[in-house]
Amino acid sequence: MLGQFHTLTVNSRWAKCRNKLITNPKRRSFQVFGLSWNKLDIFWGVAEVAHRALESALKGTMALTSLLLALTFLSGCKQAVVEANSWWSLAMNPIQIPEVYIIGAQPLCSQLAGLSQGQKKLCQLYRDHMQYIGEGAKTGIKECQHQFRHRRWNCSTVDNTSVFGRVMQIGSRETAFTYGVSAAGVVHAISRACREGELATCGCSRAARPKDLPRDWLWGGCGDNVEYGYRFAKEFVDAREREKIYQKGTYDSARTFMNLHNNEAGRRTVYNLADVACKCHGVSGSCSLKTCWLQLADFRKVGDSLKEKYDSATAMKLNGRGKLVQVNSRFNPPTTLDLVYVDQSPDYCIRNQTTGSLGTQGRLCNKTSEGMDGCALMCCGRGYDQFKTVRTERCHCKFHWCCYVKCKKCTEVVDQFVCK
Repeated sequence: MLGQFHTLTVNSRWAKCRNKLITNPKRRSFQVFGLSWNKLDIFWGVAEVAHRALESALKGTMALTSLLLALTFLSGCKQAVVEANSWWSLAMNPIQIPEVYIIGAQPLCSQLAGLSQGQKKLCQLYRDHMQYIGEGAKTGIKECQHQFRHRRWNCSTVDNTSVFGRVMQIGSRETAFTYGVSAAGVVHAISRACREGELATCGCSRAARPKDLPRDWLWGGCGDNVEYGYRFAKEFVDAREREKIYQKGTYDSARTFMNLHNNEAGRRTVYNLADVACKCHGVSGSCSLKTCWLQLADFRKVGDSLKEKYDSATAMKLNGRGKLVQVNSRFNPPTTLDLVYVDQSPDYCIRNQTTGSLGTQGRLCNKTSEGMDGCALMCCGRGYDQFKTVRTERCHCKFHWCCYVKCKKCTEVVDQFVCK
């Protein structure tokens, strides 16, 4: 009787809360525990099924089976809530200038969706860093979309909370690249912010003078603080993974190892690609003296390097001792710069809500290409539609003294092809 009263009370509260939201015209903009309305509605549906199974168990009808079913659904709900948020969402929701939070700084960190408990603590300690973490995440996402612009999976963002959706729950090559490039983005953004004097806890690089630098060249200037950027990114980005405690030998523990490895690969790529930059001094550009400093590589170079690592990523599995090992031991083991994965990539040809694949229907393709951007591969054999579009470009540009360039606008009709 007590169990029946408890389930009825819970059911009533769920129904009242949900009905209030349904009748509110602003429900689309709501977020509860970082979940958008659409995800919250799905959560309610799953919770309702779990509740019915639990109620059935309490009444004694198929007690054990129903109870196990209820616990399974509730566990799935919890996992869905956990995986729905990511610190990547900082890229999708611009952070205001930290100065506006001086009087009440607490809300800044508590209101940021996607942060784990450890990341929220770091946010409290380094509030001025959060804007640049968001910029780093955005840089990583843009680079991901550039590198995969001609692939079936093109690094599409699906919402502002989970960012990439359910596809990141699969430990695939694509997930490996995404973790690596986003961690690299944070290193890049924080290192540059230090050099520009935007952060209170760091400044110009203190890297030692390279041994191969000519003696008459000065080692100075204000270099990008890659050392600090690397250390902070490691502490912040890895915090979520290190907080998770999973039973040894489980799939979840394998994913944690995989994520940590790929985070490190991204950070080390930025660190290793940083190089010496120099500037000449002297009368009339004689370059009789040079001043040199440490400078970050262009992020496109980082993306290109990680894309090569994606193409040669290593398949891994858990061994009997609960550690990641290669699936094929004949190859050399992966280094800290290599990407690793534990799952085969899903089928990105067809839209699939379970895997998070968006499919390739409606994607532009190149009719004459035999590569991944070609209509044959991009459309997965489904064929394509052709249509004409008008393209406007600047043309016939002329330089006029002094000093401007004047161009005409030229239009042309071009054929475009879209996957069926």
